[in-house]
Amino acid sequence: MKKELDQFEKSQVWKLVSLPRNQLVIGTKWVFKNKLNEKGEVVRNKAILVAQGYNQ
Repeated sequence: MKKELDQFEKSQVWKLVSLPRNQLVIGTKWVFKNKLNEKGEVVRNKAILVAQGYNQ
């Protein structure tokens, strides 16, 4: 997760701001996935941060 968050900051795709009055926060969730090679061995772990859009 740290690597993914560092990439967000490096790419300048988001910034932390104050929440405006009378606004709701959209939750987020980390989704983890293992990348496997042809032998079925884990070669890489991936983490993706997604918005919980069903709360909008």
